[in-house]
Amino acid sequence: MGAPLATGIVLLAVLAAGPAAARDFGQWENIDPITRAWFGTLMQPDNPTRSCCAEGDAYWADVVHVETDERGGPQRVIAEITDERDDGPLGRVHENIGTRYVVPAHKIKWDKGNPTGHIVIFLGPEVMKMNVRIKPREVLCYVPNSGT
Repeated sequence: MGAPLATGIVLLAVLAAGPAAARDFGQWENIDPITRAWFGTLMQPDNPTRSCCAEGDAYWADVVHVETDERGGPQRVIAEITDERDDGPLGRVHENIGTRYVVPAHKIKWDKGNPTGHIVIFLGPEVMKMNVRIKPREVLCYVPNSGT
C-alpha cells in the first residue's frame, strides 16, 4: 500500500511542477511572430520545467555592470533597467529606468538566442507591505543579447 501512495505523490508533484501559464493581456498583438514564439518557449535555466514567464514580466536591461573581486575576476553581474516602453499595454509592473538587479549566475540563459535586440531580464512579482516594495523582485531569467 505504501508504494502506490508514494508513486501517486510523486506523480502529483511532477504534474504540479508544469510550466507556469504566461499572462496575455493583448501585448502579443503587435509583436513579430518569431519574437512572440521565443517569449513563449523560454524556461528558467535552473528550473527547466518553469517558464521565464512572458513579455509582461520582461524588461530591457541594456546596461550591465560587472563587479570584480580583488583578483580582478568576475564577482557578480548587475543588470540596469533601460526599458522605456509603456507598461500598460504590456500588463506589467513599472520599473524605473536605472533600477539595478543582481543577476544570479544560475539565472543566465544561453540556450535560446535572443531575437529582441536587447538584453532581457524577467522579474517575478513584487513583494509589498503597506503599498511599499519591501524587497527587490526575484530575477527569473536573464537573457543576453545574442543578436539572433
